[in-house]
Amino acid sequence: MNKAQLIEAIARESGLTKVESKRALEAMLDTIQKRLRKREEVRLVGFGTFSVKDRKARMGINPRTGEPIKIKARRVPHFSPGSELKKGL
Repeated sequence: MNKAQLIEAIARESGLTKVESKRALEAMLDTIQKRLRKREEVRLVGFGTFSVKDRKARMGINPRTGEPIKIKARRVPHFSPGSELKKGL
């Protein structure tokens, strides 16, 4: 399912128009991104939790040359599914 299909499904299930559904979806995604930038968790009970994790600097290997390379430390988004989401699969 891509974004357009998700918007269509939201419109169908909620009774909103596609324009309203798109606006709602984009507002939700923007809000989650803003909160993650502030290093806050976004917890949707029954669905899951969005958070930010720190990855330590580490050594890796260049797949083309086989040479060791240093990979910088960085922050990455993380999603942990909730128990109800896990049960529904």
